[in-house]
Amino acid sequence: MTTASAHQASAPTVRETSLSPVAAFTFAIVRILLAVEFLWAFFDKTFGLGIATPAERAWISGGSPTTGYLANSEGTFGGFFSSLADNVFIDWLFMLGLLGIGLALLLGIGMRIAAVSGAVLMLLMWLASLPLANNPFVDYHLVDAVLLIGLAAILAGDTLGLGKRWASTDLVQRFPWLR
Repeated sequence: MTTASAHQASAPTVRETSLSPVAAFTFAIVRILLAVEFLWAFFDKTFGLGIATPAERAWISGGSPTTGYLANSEGTFGGFFSSLADNVFIDWLFMLGLLGIGLALLLGIGMRIAAVSGAVLMLLMWLASLPLANNPFVDYHLVDAVLLIGLAAILAGDTLGLGKRWASTDLVQRFPWLR
C-alpha cells in the first residue's frame, strides 16, 4: 500500500446518506416546533397576546417589538444593541424576519434562506443577551442557530412539508439557493 492510498483509506469522509423514516419525521417535527417558536414571537409582539407582550405594548398599539429585548442589553455589546431599540427600520426588519422564517419553516420551503437568516437572527439575539444568566456560553439561541442550519442541510422541509414540491419548481431549479 502506498503512502497516498494509506492516507486516503484512513481519512474521514462525508457521505450522503438517506434518513430513516423515524429520523426524517423527528427532524420535520423539530422544524415545525421552531416554526411555532418564530411565529409565536411574531404574533405575540404584533398583537400583545399577554404572555411576553402585554396588549398595551403590542406593535399594532404603537409599541416597539425590539425595545423590551434590546433596551436592556448589557455586557460587551450592550451599547450597540441598546442603540437599535425602538428603531422603526429595525422593528420592521425583525418582525418580517420572524414571520418569513416562521412561515418558511412551517411550510418546509426556502429552508436555506430561512436557516441562514434565522441563524443570523439567533446569533444576534445571543450576542444581545450576553452575559448569560445560567450558562457562560450556551443558551437556546445558539442551539436554535445550529438546528436551523442542520435542518436545511438534511432537507427537513421534504417531510411533512412542501420542500420536494418547492424544489421541483422552475424557479428553484434555476436558483437552487432558494431550496
